[in-house]
Amino acid sequence: MTRGSAAPIPGEPGVREERPVGPRRRTSRFGRFLDGGRLLQDGAPGSPVLRLVARWVRRPLLPAVRLWRRNIQLRVVAGTLVMSLGVVLLLGLVVIGQVRNGLLDAKGKAAVSQAAGGFTVAKDKANATVASGSQDGGAADGRAATSSVQWRSDLVEQLASGGQGAYNVVTLGPATNEAGASNLGARASGKVSVASVPDELRRSVDQGTTPFQTYTQIRYEDGRAPEAGLIVGQRLEDVDHQAYQLYYLFPLAQEEKTLSLVKGTLATAGLFVVVLLGAIAWLVVRQVVTPVRMAAGIAERLSAGRLQERMKVTGEDDIARLGEAFNKMAQNLQLKIQQLEDLSRMQRRFVSDVSHELRTPLTTVRMAADVIYDARTDFDPVTARSAELLGDQVDRFESLLADLLEISRFDAGAAALEAEPIDLRETVRRVIAAAEPLAERKGSRIRTVGDAQPVIAEADPRRIERVMRNLVVNAVEHGEGKDVVVRFGVAGGAVAIAVRDYGVGLKPGEATRVFSRFWRADPARARNTGGTGLGLSIAVEDARLHGGWLQAWGEPGGGSQFRLTLPRTADEPLRGSPIPLEPEDSRRGREQALAQVSAERLATVPVQPGADRSALPAQPRAIPADPTALPGSGARVVARQSDSVTQASDREDTTRGR
Repeated sequence: MTRGSAAPIPGEPGVREERPVGPRRRTSRFGRFLDGGRLLQDGAPGSPVLRLVARWVRRPLLPAVRLWRRNIQLRVVAGTLVMSLGVVLLLGLVVIGQVRNGLLDAKGKAAVSQAAGGFTVAKDKANATVASGSQDGGAADGRAATSSVQWRSDLVEQLASGGQGAYNVVTLGPATNEAGASNLGARASGKVSVASVPDELRRSVDQGTTPFQTYTQIRYEDGRAPEAGLIVGQRLEDVDHQAYQLYYLFPLAQEEKTLSLVKGTLATAGLFVVVLLGAIAWLVVRQVVTPVRMAAGIAERLSAGRLQERMKVTGEDDIARLGEAFNKMAQNLQLKIQQLEDLSRMQRRFVSDVSHELRTPLTTVRMAADVIYDARTDFDPVTARSAELLGDQVDRFESLLADLLEISRFDAGAAALEAEPIDLRETVRRVIAAAEPLAERKGSRIRTVGDAQPVIAEADPRRIERVMRNLVVNAVEHGEGKDVVVRFGVAGGAVAIAVRDYGVGLKPGEATRVFSRFWRADPARARNTGGTGLGLSIAVEDARLHGGWLQAWGEPGGGSQFRLTLPRTADEPLRGSPIPLEPEDSRRGREQALAQVSAERLATVPVQPGADRSALPAQPRAIPADPTALPGSGARVVARQSDSVTQASDREDTTRGR
């Protein structure tokens, strides 16, 4: 099936941008959230409270989102800040890690060296005490035990005396089992708690003879806060050859202060660098964006008709060259437009002058043709027929000259509207009465629908009558002897008159070209109906002068329909038409109605138990929507209207803009 053809508002694209005909781009909920659409669309699950919360959260974000999308300078500066912040953070982490490792390595080496010296002193002292005891040779066992405990206390005091504030010394007895260690003979300096020594370290020291080290929390018995520290320990023997554990605890407070100072310095320097980079990016981008914004503003003013606007160019860099190129382009554009305006003015002046100048000789030719036509009865048949043809062509030439004069007035902007409240029914009746002789010769009949009530609008009677005469005569001439229907419609602030014929119709795409000057569906065919080829062009200009629309629809072999929509008042903008552009009795409309009826009948047929459903007639396949019947193209298929204007007012076509 060949689809019909529908014309949009003359002078505008066939498909409006706000309602695309093709498949719509799918967007996520987050995208609709940022675009300002509702997060929960109609029919989507969710309570009104959730929709209200989503709306409340989205409202303060919309200005920021619009600013982000429209301001390239903001996006560049923000991106620079984010990237520079990431680089500063990465470098800061690397530097802090390196400083921390260096401090800990240095502290570890110093601690191991200091602890090794202490272990050597402890060994030497134990050996010296054993040697002096062997020279005495008469010590009792109880005195030996007492001297062992006292010896450890003296050892702790001696070793700790050289490192006040730098380290502390702890001695512990050997581990008794895997569950824990005995604190027998535990000694500590600086109020350090023996719990500062981890059990795992104690077990490692108890099982080996070499020094062991680890990091731990140094706790104090006097209530001071724990602090990080490095602990180094080794198993030794006292004067009684009993094993004990000697530990050196080195606080890391100074290293922590140094690391904190490094962190603060890096944070301050990093923040300063980020702010500096942001300022630099803002200044650099501003130098580029400002000329672009200036060019955009000047381009908008150029598009508005202010062709004398130019960019201010300073310097010799790339931006300056861009400004010079833009100014040169604007200058050439102004020159070309001026040339076109002059040429168009000359053409309009030429047409107007020629039309006016042709009136005088045409009047003379008209008078001579009338004399010859009146005397044709005295001529031979060939000469008489030539006199008749001469009269017909002079009439056609007069009509063409009048149309050319009218077109020249529209082109020159000199057409004036003399609007007054009129009943469009009376105007259409006069047109129909004048077209009835032609309809009788063609075998057609002109019917009116929806004229039961007055159709009042502020319009120029002469221009409206000319428009309707063009539409009705064209419908009769191309109706192939079938009826022509003139339908009236009133709704809101608009009135409409549709002229429907059932003749040859229009091919796809011809509805937009039918209003062009001197356009013919078949260029090979000569004009033999007396038309000038300017009737519909003048009709479109008359409709625009009223602030209305003149649109066409047609399908091959199914006829066509022309719809004139006017505002009720001269200064009221149109928002829709009371009559759909595509008639209900179009081929597609009839097939859709038939498919709907078939589907309803199929749904009401009862299926007997055990019956084979495959034997039932197949449900008709849905007919794909035609772009001319979708919103945005000025047409839609609606239920059949009655002759009542009140029912037609409820079917206003709201898909058309101005």
